[in-house]
Amino acid sequence: MNANSRPNIVYIQSDQHNPAVVGAYGDQVVDTPNLDRLAADGTIFTGAYCGSPICVPSRTAFVTGRYPHETEVWTNDQILSSAVPTYAHSLGAAGYDPIQIGRMHYNGPDQLHGFSRRYVGDHSPNHPGSPRPVDHGQLHGTAGPARVSLEASGRGQSAYEVHDEYVAQSAVDYINNQGITRRSGVDESPLCLSIGLMLPHQPFVARAVDYDKYEGRVGMPIVPTEPIEDCHPYIQWWRERTGIVKVSEAEIIRARTAYWALCDRTDQLIGEILDALDANGYMENTIIVYTSDHGEQVGEHGLWWKQTFYEDAARVPAIVSWPGQLDAGRVIDTPIDQFDLAATILDAAGAEALPQGHGMSVADLINNPDTAEWKDAVYSEYCMNDSAVGSGMSANLGGADIHARTGGVQNRMVRSGDWKLNYYHGFEPQLFNLAEDPQELNDRAQDPSCKGVREEMIDRVLDSWDPDHIAERMRILKREQELMEAWAKNVDPPDAIRWDLRPEMDYLD
Repeated sequence: MNANSRPNIVYIQSDQHNPAVVGAYGDQVVDTPNLDRLAADGTIFTGAYCGSPICVPSRTAFVTGRYPHETEVWTNDQILSSAVPTYAHSLGAAGYDPIQIGRMHYNGPDQLHGFSRRYVGDHSPNHPGSPRPVDHGQLHGTAGPARVSLEASGRGQSAYEVHDEYVAQSAVDYINNQGITRRSGVDESPLCLSIGLMLPHQPFVARAVDYDKYEGRVGMPIVPTEPIEDCHPYIQWWRERTGIVKVSEAEIIRARTAYWALCDRTDQLIGEILDALDANGYMENTIIVYTSDHGEQVGEHGLWWKQTFYEDAARVPAIVSWPGQLDAGRVIDTPIDQFDLAATILDAAGAEALPQGHGMSVADLINNPDTAEWKDAVYSEYCMNDSAVGSGMSANLGGADIHARTGGVQNRMVRSGDWKLNYYHGFEPQLFNLAEDPQELNDRAQDPSCKGVREEMIDRVLDSWDPDHIAERMRILKREQELMEAWAKNVDPPDAIRWDLRPEMDYLD
Protein backbone atom coordinates (compact mmCIF):
# COMPACT_ATOMS: atom_id res chain seq x y z
CA MET A 1 0.00 0.00 0.00
CA ASN A 2 1.54 3.35 -1.03
CA ALA A 3 1.34 6.47 1.11
CA ASN A 4 -1.35 8.05 -1.05
CA SER A 5 -3.77 5.16 -0.67
CA ARG A 6 -3.46 4.82 3.10
CA PRO A 7 -6.32 6.51 4.94
CA ASN A 8 -5.85 9.58 7.06
CA ILE A 9 -6.63 8.92 10.71
CA VAL A 10 -8.31 11.39 13.04
CA TYR A 11 -9.25 10.23 16.53
CA ILE A 12 -11.07 12.74 18.75
CA GLN A 13 -11.67 11.98 22.42
CA SER A 14 -13.49 14.31 24.79
CA ASP A 15 -13.69 13.93 28.56
CA GLN A 16 -16.89 12.94 30.38
CA HIS A 17 -19.43 13.23 27.55
CA ASN A 18 -22.70 11.43 28.20
CA PRO A 19 -23.89 10.09 24.81
CA ALA A 20 -27.46 11.04 25.73
CA VAL A 21 -26.43 14.70 25.34
CA VAL A 22 -25.78 14.53 21.59
CA GLY A 23 -28.37 15.39 18.96
CA ALA A 24 -27.58 12.28 16.90
CA TYR A 25 -28.30 10.15 19.99
CA GLY A 26 -31.73 11.70 20.39
CA ASP A 27 -31.29 14.78 22.59
CA GLN A 28 -33.80 17.43 21.49
CA VAL A 29 -32.23 20.31 23.42
CA VAL A 30 -28.49 20.26 22.83
CA ASP A 31 -27.09 21.81 19.66
CA THR A 32 -24.38 19.47 18.23
CA PRO A 33 -24.52 19.97 14.45
CA ASN A 34 -20.92 18.87 13.89
CA LEU A 35 -21.18 15.56 15.71
CA ASP A 36 -24.57 15.09 14.05
CA ARG A 37 -23.10 15.48 10.56
CA LEU A 38 -20.25 13.17 11.47
CA ALA A 39 -22.85 10.61 12.55
CA ALA A 40 -24.88 11.13 9.36
CA ASP A 41 -21.74 10.34 7.34
CA GLY A 42 -20.92 7.35 9.52
CA THR A 43 -22.24 5.00 12.18
CA ILE A 44 -23.18 5.55 15.81
CA PHE A 45 -22.96 2.84 18.45
CA THR A 46 -25.49 3.03 21.25
CA GLY A 47 -23.88 0.32 23.40
CA ALA A 48 -20.21 1.34 23.63
CA TYR A 49 -18.70 0.96 27.11
CA CYS A 50 -15.50 2.43 28.53
CA GLY A 51 -12.88 0.17 30.10
CA SER A 52 -13.40 2.01 33.39
CA PRO A 53 -15.71 4.89 34.40
CA ILE A 54 -12.77 7.07 35.43
CA CYS A 55 -10.15 8.86 33.35
CA VAL A 56 -6.70 7.23 33.46
CA PRO A 57 -7.71 3.53 33.51
CA SER A 58 -10.24 4.18 30.76
CA ARG A 59 -7.69 5.91 28.53
CA THR A 60 -5.11 3.22 29.29
CA ALA A 61 -7.57 0.50 28.31
CA PHE A 62 -8.26 2.27 25.02
CA VAL A 63 -4.65 2.72 23.94
CA THR A 64 -3.57 -0.80 24.99
CA GLY A 65 -6.69 -2.84 24.25
CA ARG A 66 -6.30 -4.40 27.70
CA TYR A 67 -8.51 -4.33 30.76
CA PRO A 68 -7.37 -2.48 33.91
CA HIS A 69 -6.62 -5.72 35.76
CA GLU A 70 -4.14 -6.57 32.98
CA THR A 71 -2.31 -3.22 32.90
CA GLU A 72 -2.72 -2.72 36.67
CA VAL A 73 -3.78 0.85 36.01
CA TRP A 74 -6.93 1.21 38.11
CA THR A 75 -6.68 4.77 39.45
CA ASN A 76 -5.90 8.26 38.17
CA ASP A 77 -2.50 8.19 39.88
CA GLN A 78 -1.08 4.99 38.43
CA ILE A 79 1.46 4.70 35.65
CA LEU A 80 1.30 2.63 32.48
CA SER A 81 4.50 0.69 31.87
CA SER A 82 6.42 1.93 28.83
CA ALA A 83 6.99 -1.72 27.90
CA VAL A 84 3.29 -2.09 26.98
CA PRO A 85 2.65 -1.33 23.30
CA THR A 86 -0.17 1.05 22.43
CA TYR A 87 -2.14 1.67 19.28
CA ALA A 88 0.25 4.59 18.62
CA HIS A 89 3.17 2.16 18.57
CA SER A 90 1.33 -0.02 16.07
CA LEU A 91 0.50 2.95 13.84
CA GLY A 92 4.12 4.07 13.94
CA ALA A 93 5.31 0.57 13.07
CA ALA A 94 2.95 0.61 10.08
CA GLY A 95 4.58 3.74 8.67
CA TYR A 96 2.38 6.48 10.11
CA ASP A 97 3.65 9.47 12.10
CA PRO A 98 1.31 9.41 15.12
CA ILE A 99 0.74 12.88 16.59
CA GLN A 100 -1.11 13.64 19.83
CA ILE A 101 -2.63 17.04 20.54
CA GLY A 102 -4.17 17.75 23.95
CA ARG A 103 -5.54 15.59 26.71
CA MET A 104 -4.19 12.08 27.32
CA HIS A 105 -3.74 12.06 31.13
CA TYR A 106 -0.53 10.05 31.14
CA ASN A 107 1.32 9.78 34.45
CA GLY A 108 5.07 9.40 34.83
CA PRO A 109 8.12 10.20 32.74
CA ASP A 110 6.76 8.68 29.52
CA GLN A 111 4.38 11.28 28.14
CA LEU A 112 4.36 9.81 24.62
CA HIS A 113 3.62 6.06 24.83
CA GLY A 114 4.18 5.62 21.13
CA PHE A 115 3.31 9.07 19.78
CA SER A 116 6.15 10.77 17.94
CA ARG A 117 5.14 14.23 19.21
CA ARG A 118 2.60 15.86 21.50
CA TYR A 119 1.30 19.41 21.37
CA VAL A 120 -0.69 21.16 24.13
CA GLY A 121 -0.20 18.67 26.94
CA ASP A 122 -2.27 17.89 29.98
CA HIS A 123 -2.78 20.54 32.66
CA SER A 124 -1.83 18.21 35.51
CA PRO A 125 1.75 17.44 36.60
CA ASN A 126 3.52 14.62 34.80
CA HIS A 127 4.50 13.20 38.19
CA PRO A 128 1.86 12.61 40.90
CA GLY A 129 3.04 14.26 44.11
CA SER A 130 4.60 17.22 42.29
CA PRO A 131 4.96 20.34 44.45
CA ARG A 132 3.35 22.25 41.57
CA PRO A 133 -0.22 20.94 41.60
CA VAL A 134 -3.16 22.29 39.62
CA ASP A 135 -4.63 25.53 40.98
CA HIS A 136 -8.23 26.14 39.91
CA GLY A 137 -8.42 29.49 41.66
CA GLN A 138 -12.02 30.48 42.43
CA LEU A 139 -13.18 27.03 41.33
CA HIS A 140 -10.95 25.12 43.75
CA GLY A 141 -12.28 21.60 44.33
CA THR A 142 -14.85 21.68 41.52
CA ALA A 143 -12.93 19.37 39.17
CA GLY A 144 -13.27 16.37 41.48
CA PRO A 145 -16.24 14.35 42.72
CA ALA A 146 -17.37 16.73 45.45
CA ARG A 147 -20.48 18.72 46.31
CA VAL A 148 -18.65 21.99 45.70
CA SER A 149 -18.81 21.30 41.95
CA LEU A 150 -22.60 21.65 42.17
CA GLU A 151 -22.51 24.65 44.50
CA ALA A 152 -19.96 26.57 42.40
CA SER A 153 -21.68 26.12 39.05
CA GLY A 154 -23.26 28.36 36.44
CA ARG A 155 -21.94 31.22 34.30
CA GLY A 156 -18.23 31.92 34.22
CA GLN A 157 -15.23 30.21 32.71
CA SER A 158 -13.52 26.87 33.17
CA ALA A 159 -9.80 26.65 32.44
CA TYR A 160 -10.62 23.41 30.65
CA GLU A 161 -12.46 25.42 28.00
CA VAL A 162 -9.40 27.60 27.53
CA HIS A 163 -7.27 24.45 27.22
CA ASP A 164 -9.54 23.06 24.54
CA GLU A 165 -9.40 26.27 22.54
CA TYR A 166 -5.63 25.87 22.43
CA VAL A 167 -6.08 22.22 21.42
CA ALA A 168 -8.53 22.99 18.63
CA GLN A 169 -6.35 25.81 17.27
CA SER A 170 -3.24 23.63 17.43
CA ALA A 171 -5.07 20.86 15.56
CA VAL A 172 -6.32 23.29 12.91
CA ASP A 173 -2.84 24.76 12.48
CA TYR A 174 -1.30 21.30 12.14
CA ILE A 175 -3.91 20.23 9.57
CA ASN A 176 -3.44 23.46 7.60
CA ASN A 177 0.35 23.10 7.56
CA GLN A 178 0.14 19.46 6.49
CA GLY A 179 -2.34 20.48 3.82
CA ILE A 180 0.17 22.96 2.39
CA THR A 181 2.94 20.37 2.18
CA ARG A 182 0.49 17.86 0.69
CA ARG A 183 -0.65 20.23 -2.04
CA SER A 184 2.93 21.23 -2.81
CA GLY A 185 3.90 17.61 -3.33
CA VAL A 186 6.64 17.88 -0.71
CA ASP A 187 5.02 15.33 1.62
CA GLU A 188 1.94 13.29 0.79
CA SER A 189 2.03 11.15 3.92
CA PRO A 190 -1.37 10.60 5.51
CA LEU A 191 -2.48 12.41 8.63
CA CYS A 192 -2.39 10.47 11.89
CA LEU A 193 -3.90 12.67 14.58
CA SER A 194 -5.20 11.91 18.05
CA ILE A 195 -6.92 14.92 19.61
CA GLY A 196 -7.85 15.08 23.29
CA LEU A 197 -10.36 17.56 24.71
CA MET A 198 -11.06 18.26 28.39
CA LEU A 199 -14.68 19.32 27.92
CA PRO A 200 -17.41 18.74 28.94
CA HIS A 201 -15.75 17.60 32.21
CA GLN A 202 -16.76 19.62 35.28
CA PRO A 203 -16.43 22.34 36.65
CA PHE A 204 -20.07 22.83 35.65
CA VAL A 205 -19.23 26.36 34.53
CA ALA A 206 -19.81 27.74 31.04
CA ARG A 207 -19.35 31.11 29.44
CA ALA A 208 -22.43 33.30 29.46
CA VAL A 209 -22.91 33.12 25.67
CA ASP A 210 -23.35 29.35 25.91
CA TYR A 211 -25.00 29.15 29.34
CA ASP A 212 -27.69 31.69 28.42
CA LYS A 213 -28.54 29.66 25.32
CA TYR A 214 -29.69 26.77 27.53
CA GLU A 215 -31.04 28.58 30.57
CA GLY A 216 -34.66 27.55 31.08
CA ARG A 217 -34.40 24.76 28.50
CA VAL A 218 -32.70 22.03 30.55
CA GLY A 219 -34.99 20.28 33.00
CA MET A 220 -34.59 17.95 35.95
CA PRO A 221 -33.12 14.45 35.52
CA ILE A 222 -35.36 11.78 33.97
CA VAL A 223 -34.59 9.24 36.72
CA PRO A 224 -35.52 10.71 40.12
CA THR A 225 -33.20 10.68 43.10
CA GLU A 226 -33.69 7.52 45.10
CA PRO A 227 -34.06 7.94 48.89
CA ILE A 228 -30.66 7.22 50.37
CA GLU A 229 -31.98 4.34 52.49
CA ASP A 230 -33.31 2.61 49.35
CA CYS A 231 -30.05 2.81 47.41
CA HIS A 232 -27.80 -0.15 46.78
CA PRO A 233 -25.35 -0.15 49.76
CA TYR A 234 -22.35 0.72 47.60
CA ILE A 235 -24.18 3.58 45.89
CA GLN A 236 -25.35 4.74 49.32
CA TRP A 237 -21.72 4.87 50.52
CA TRP A 238 -20.67 6.80 47.41
CA ARG A 239 -23.42 9.41 47.71
CA GLU A 240 -22.65 9.93 51.39
CA ARG A 241 -18.92 10.06 50.71
CA THR A 242 -19.29 12.80 48.09
CA GLY A 243 -21.97 14.87 49.87
CA ILE A 244 -24.84 14.34 47.43
CA VAL A 245 -27.43 12.70 49.68
CA LYS A 246 -29.61 15.76 49.08
CA VAL A 247 -29.03 18.29 46.33
CA SER A 248 -31.18 21.37 45.82
CA GLU A 249 -33.20 21.82 42.63
CA ALA A 250 -31.38 25.10 41.98
CA GLU A 251 -28.00 23.34 42.05
CA ILE A 252 -29.26 20.55 39.82
CA ILE A 253 -30.67 22.88 37.17
CA ARG A 254 -27.65 25.18 37.25
CA ALA A 255 -25.12 22.35 36.88
CA ARG A 256 -27.15 20.61 34.17
CA THR A 257 -27.59 23.84 32.22
CA ALA A 258 -23.83 24.40 32.29
CA TYR A 259 -23.21 20.80 31.20
CA TRP A 260 -25.46 21.14 28.14
CA ALA A 261 -23.65 24.39 27.31
CA LEU A 262 -20.27 22.69 27.62
CA CYS A 263 -21.40 19.88 25.30
CA ASP A 264 -22.41 22.56 22.80
CA ARG A 265 -18.99 24.22 23.10
CA THR A 266 -17.28 20.84 22.65
CA ASP A 267 -19.18 20.39 19.40
CA GLN A 268 -18.19 23.88 18.21
CA LEU A 269 -14.50 23.09 18.72
CA ILE A 270 -14.87 19.76 16.92
CA GLY A 271 -16.52 21.67 14.09
CA GLU A 272 -13.40 23.81 13.70
CA ILE A 273 -11.31 20.65 13.31
CA LEU A 274 -13.72 19.07 10.81
CA ASP A 275 -13.84 22.30 8.78
CA ALA A 276 -10.03 22.35 8.58
CA LEU A 277 -9.99 18.75 7.36
CA ASP A 278 -12.58 19.61 4.72
CA ALA A 279 -10.81 22.79 3.60
CA ASN A 280 -7.58 20.89 3.07
CA GLY A 281 -9.13 18.05 1.10
CA TYR A 282 -8.64 15.40 3.75
CA MET A 283 -12.23 14.19 4.06
CA GLU A 284 -12.17 11.97 0.97
CA ASN A 285 -10.06 9.24 2.55
CA THR A 286 -10.15 9.80 6.29
CA ILE A 287 -11.42 7.56 9.07
CA ILE A 288 -12.71 9.76 11.90
CA VAL A 289 -13.58 8.32 15.30
CA TYR A 290 -15.24 10.33 18.07
CA THR A 291 -15.70 9.08 21.61
CA SER A 292 -15.20 10.12 25.25
CA ASP A 293 -13.28 8.47 28.06
CA HIS A 294 -16.49 7.89 30.07
CA GLY A 295 -19.90 9.45 30.61
CA GLU A 296 -21.40 11.90 33.11
CA GLN A 297 -24.40 11.16 35.30
CA VAL A 298 -25.73 14.75 35.37
CA GLY A 299 -28.03 14.01 38.32
CA GLU A 300 -29.64 10.82 37.00
CA HIS A 301 -30.26 8.37 39.88
CA GLY A 302 -29.23 11.23 42.20
CA LEU A 303 -25.63 10.81 41.00
CA TRP A 304 -23.05 13.11 39.45
CA TRP A 305 -19.70 12.79 37.66
CA LYS A 306 -18.86 9.14 36.79
CA GLN A 307 -17.46 6.33 39.02
CA THR A 308 -20.44 3.94 38.66
CA PHE A 309 -21.73 1.50 36.06
CA TYR A 310 -25.06 3.16 35.39
CA GLU A 311 -25.51 3.81 31.68
CA ASP A 312 -24.91 7.55 32.02
CA ALA A 313 -21.42 6.95 33.43
CA ALA A 314 -20.15 3.73 31.82
CA ARG A 315 -21.54 4.20 28.31
CA VAL A 316 -19.76 6.50 25.87
CA PRO A 317 -20.53 8.14 22.54
CA ALA A 318 -18.96 6.22 19.66
CA ILE A 319 -19.14 7.60 16.13
CA VAL A 320 -17.13 6.09 13.27
CA SER A 321 -17.01 7.72 9.83
CA TRP A 322 -15.04 6.62 6.76
CA PRO A 323 -16.93 7.66 3.61
CA GLY A 324 -16.67 5.18 0.78
CA GLN A 325 -15.33 2.42 3.03
CA LEU A 326 -17.84 2.10 5.87
CA ASP A 327 -21.60 2.37 5.46
CA ALA A 328 -23.18 5.66 6.47
CA GLY A 329 -26.27 6.44 8.51
CA ARG A 330 -26.24 3.28 10.59
CA VAL A 331 -27.24 3.02 14.25
CA ILE A 332 -25.87 -0.15 15.85
CA ASP A 333 -27.11 -1.34 19.23
CA THR A 334 -24.67 -4.27 19.55
CA PRO A 335 -22.56 -3.76 22.70
CA ILE A 336 -18.88 -3.01 22.07
CA ASP A 337 -15.83 -2.35 24.22
CA GLN A 338 -14.49 1.14 23.65
CA PHE A 339 -11.08 -0.23 22.69
CA ASP A 340 -12.77 -1.89 19.69
CA LEU A 341 -12.61 1.60 18.19
CA ALA A 342 -8.80 1.57 18.47
CA ALA A 343 -8.74 -1.87 16.85
CA THR A 344 -10.85 -0.43 14.02
CA ILE A 345 -8.31 2.35 13.45
CA LEU A 346 -5.49 -0.20 13.27
CA ASP A 347 -7.53 -2.33 10.88
CA ALA A 348 -8.19 0.66 8.60
CA ALA A 349 -4.50 1.59 8.66
CA GLY A 350 -3.35 -1.92 7.82
CA ALA A 351 -1.44 -1.89 11.11
CA GLU A 352 -0.72 -4.88 13.31
CA ALA A 353 -3.26 -5.72 15.99
CA LEU A 354 -1.92 -5.26 19.51
CA PRO A 355 -0.49 -8.67 20.50
CA GLN A 356 -2.25 -8.90 23.87
CA GLY A 357 -5.11 -6.54 23.07
CA HIS A 358 -8.72 -7.70 23.11
CA GLY A 359 -10.03 -5.16 20.62
CA MET A 360 -12.00 -6.22 17.55
CA SER A 361 -12.49 -4.04 14.49
CA VAL A 362 -16.09 -2.90 14.05
CA ALA A 363 -15.72 -2.56 10.25
CA ASP A 364 -17.58 -5.77 9.45
CA LEU A 365 -20.16 -4.99 12.13
CA ILE A 366 -20.86 -1.68 10.35
CA ASN A 367 -20.99 -3.02 6.80
CA ASN A 368 -22.63 -6.37 7.59
CA PRO A 369 -24.48 -5.97 10.90
CA ASP A 370 -26.79 -8.95 10.31
CA THR A 371 -24.02 -11.47 9.58
CA ALA A 372 -20.91 -10.21 11.36
CA GLU A 373 -19.56 -12.44 14.13
CA TRP A 374 -19.14 -10.57 17.40
CA LYS A 375 -18.17 -11.07 21.02
CA ASP A 376 -20.85 -12.12 23.50
CA ALA A 377 -19.83 -9.86 26.39
CA VAL A 378 -18.19 -6.49 27.09
CA TYR A 379 -16.75 -5.24 30.38
CA SER A 380 -15.97 -2.21 32.50
CA GLU A 381 -13.97 -2.19 35.72
CA TYR A 382 -13.69 0.18 38.67
CA CYS A 383 -11.24 -0.55 41.48
CA MET A 384 -9.99 1.90 44.08
CA ASN A 385 -7.60 2.04 47.02
CA ASP A 386 -7.98 0.74 50.56
CA SER A 387 -8.34 3.78 52.81
CA ALA A 388 -6.67 1.87 55.65
CA VAL A 389 -3.48 1.30 53.66
CA GLY A 390 -0.54 3.68 53.55
CA SER A 391 2.41 4.95 55.48
CA GLY A 392 0.98 8.37 56.07
CA MET A 393 2.69 10.02 53.11
CA SER A 394 -0.64 10.64 51.38
CA ALA A 395 -1.81 12.81 54.23
CA ASN A 396 1.21 15.02 53.64
CA LEU A 397 0.51 15.21 49.91
CA GLY A 398 -2.99 16.61 49.88
CA GLY A 399 -5.24 14.51 52.10
CA ALA A 400 -7.21 11.30 51.81
CA ASP A 401 -8.39 9.95 48.48
CA ILE A 402 -12.15 10.45 48.24
CA HIS A 403 -12.39 7.29 46.15
CA ALA A 404 -10.76 5.14 48.83
CA ARG A 405 -12.79 2.79 50.99
CA THR A 406 -11.85 0.47 53.82
CA GLY A 407 -11.02 -2.84 52.17
CA GLY A 408 -10.76 -1.09 48.82
CA VAL A 409 -13.20 -1.14 45.93
CA GLN A 410 -13.34 -4.06 43.51
CA ASN A 411 -16.21 -3.55 41.08
CA ARG A 412 -16.79 -4.90 37.59
CA MET A 413 -19.60 -4.66 35.05
CA VAL A 414 -20.52 -7.10 32.31
CA ARG A 415 -22.99 -6.46 29.49
CA SER A 416 -24.18 -9.43 27.44
CA GLY A 417 -27.12 -9.03 25.09
CA ASP A 418 -29.90 -7.19 26.89
CA TRP A 419 -28.54 -8.00 30.35
CA LYS A 420 -26.12 -5.99 32.45
CA LEU A 421 -24.73 -7.04 35.83
CA ASN A 422 -22.90 -4.66 38.18
CA TYR A 423 -20.68 -6.63 40.55
CA TYR A 424 -19.65 -5.01 43.83
CA HIS A 425 -17.27 -7.22 45.79
CA GLY A 426 -18.62 -7.73 49.29
CA PHE A 427 -22.16 -6.67 48.29
CA GLU A 428 -25.06 -8.06 46.34
CA PRO A 429 -24.86 -7.30 42.61
CA GLN A 430 -27.30 -5.31 40.50
CA LEU A 431 -28.93 -6.92 37.45
CA PHE A 432 -30.80 -5.02 34.75
CA ASN A 433 -32.52 -5.93 31.51
CA LEU A 434 -31.79 -2.88 29.40
CA ALA A 435 -34.28 -3.76 26.67
CA GLU A 436 -37.16 -3.74 29.15
CA ASP A 437 -35.67 -1.22 31.58
CA PRO A 438 -33.30 1.22 29.82
CA GLN A 439 -33.35 3.63 32.78
CA GLU A 440 -32.20 0.88 35.19
CA LEU A 441 -35.04 1.30 37.64
CA ASN A 442 -35.79 -2.38 38.27
CA ASP A 443 -32.94 -4.33 39.82
CA ARG A 444 -33.61 -8.02 39.02
CA ALA A 445 -30.71 -9.48 41.05
CA GLN A 446 -33.08 -10.94 43.67
CA ASP A 447 -35.74 -12.01 41.17
CA PRO A 448 -36.06 -15.85 41.38
CA SER A 449 -36.86 -16.01 37.67
CA CYS A 450 -33.46 -14.42 36.93
CA LYS A 451 -31.38 -16.79 39.05
CA GLY A 452 -29.82 -18.49 36.04
CA VAL A 453 -28.97 -15.20 34.34
CA ARG A 454 -27.48 -13.84 37.55
CA GLU A 455 -25.25 -16.89 38.06
CA GLU A 456 -24.10 -16.87 34.45
CA MET A 457 -23.26 -13.16 34.55
CA ILE A 458 -21.34 -13.47 37.84
CA ASP A 459 -19.35 -16.33 36.32
CA ARG A 460 -18.47 -14.04 33.42
CA VAL A 461 -17.37 -11.27 35.79
CA LEU A 462 -15.11 -13.57 37.81
CA ASP A 463 -13.58 -15.30 34.80
CA SER A 464 -9.86 -14.34 34.93
CA TRP A 465 -10.73 -11.53 37.36
CA ASP A 466 -9.95 -12.14 41.05
CA PRO A 467 -11.11 -9.32 43.38
CA ASP A 468 -9.05 -10.59 46.32
CA HIS A 469 -5.88 -10.65 44.23
CA ILE A 470 -6.69 -7.16 42.94
CA ALA A 471 -7.11 -5.88 46.52
CA GLU A 472 -3.68 -7.23 47.48
CA ARG A 473 -2.01 -5.85 44.34
CA MET A 474 -3.53 -2.43 44.97
CA ARG A 475 -2.23 -2.40 48.55
CA ILE A 476 1.30 -3.03 47.24
CA LEU A 477 0.95 -0.51 44.43
CA LYS A 478 -0.37 2.11 46.85
CA ARG A 479 2.74 1.83 49.02
CA GLU A 480 4.94 2.13 45.94
CA GLN A 481 2.89 5.09 44.73
CA GLU A 482 3.29 6.93 48.04
CA LEU A 483 7.05 6.48 47.85
CA MET A 484 7.09 7.88 44.31
CA GLU A 485 4.89 10.80 45.34
CA ALA A 486 7.24 11.67 48.19
CA TRP A 487 10.15 11.51 45.72
CA ALA A 488 8.35 13.85 43.30
CA LYS A 489 7.48 16.27 46.09
CA ASN A 490 11.09 16.59 47.22
CA VAL A 491 12.98 16.22 43.92
CA ASP A 492 10.51 18.20 41.78
CA PRO A 493 11.33 16.53 38.44
CA PRO A 494 10.54 18.72 35.42
CA ASP A 495 7.35 18.25 33.43
CA ALA A 496 8.28 17.12 29.93
CA ILE A 497 4.91 18.14 28.48
CA ARG A 498 2.44 20.24 30.44
CA TRP A 499 -0.07 22.93 29.53
CA ASP A 500 0.06 26.01 31.75
CA LEU A 501 -3.28 26.16 33.56
CA ARG A 502 -3.46 29.42 35.49
CA PRO A 503 -5.81 30.07 38.45
CA GLU A 504 -7.26 33.22 36.86
CA MET A 505 -8.66 31.07 34.03
CA ASP A 506 -11.25 29.58 36.42
CA TYR A 507 -14.00 31.84 37.73
CA LEU A 508 -17.74 32.38 38.22
CA ASP A 509 -19.40 35.52 36.87
